[in-house]
Amino acid sequence: MNYGYIRVSSDKQTVKNQRFEIENYCKRNGMVINIWIEETISGITKVENRELGKLLKKMKKGDILICSELSRLGRNLLMIMGVLNECMNRDIQVWTIKDNYRLGSDISSKVLAFAFGLSAEIERNLISQRTKEALARKKAEGVILGRPKGSKSARTKLTGQEKRIQELLDKKVSYSAIGRILGVHRLTVSSFVNKN
Repeated sequence: MNYGYIRVSSDKQTVKNQRFEIENYCKRNGMVINIWIEETISGITKVENRELGKLLKKMKKGDILICSELSRLGRNLLMIMGVLNECMNRDIQVWTIKDNYRLGSDISSKVLAFAFGLSAEIERNLISQRTKEALARKKAEGVILGRPKGSKSARTKLTGQEKRIQELLDKKVSYSAIGRILGVHRLTVSSFVNKN
């Protein structure tokens, strides 16, 4: 069976790009994804606590796991290597679209997997280091970083819902019930009403 695996780190990101890449690849190569696994979770989270962990448990010899790139499997070298090692030991192939890797259980796949995982981790560390250095430089130049102390964003989860909230309040609906309707905590509703 062919499994398509997609992971994004936050709900602000979309799975559409990864899915599009995998679908296009499969069309070009006459393949079909039998099962899609999509999850919104940090790559730092242990594999066994992710949908990927559940998927790996049910995959069988000869199955193919297709993802957009190796970094979707984990955040660091050890995690990626752990996933690849389990797959290789069980004759499960891991294919990546962007990198165009076909990793199986042969020795060259193991060497490649190690090298790619290592380079991906080095790149992430370099990006992190460059960001920290840029922020330190800005701070040294006197630039105030972040939101000013004590200030709050003018936009909240309920911005734009004023009319609906007022209609519910006019009907004597409680803050708790309004919160359930709008998917927020009752204290968020209370705070929003008091400010507006």
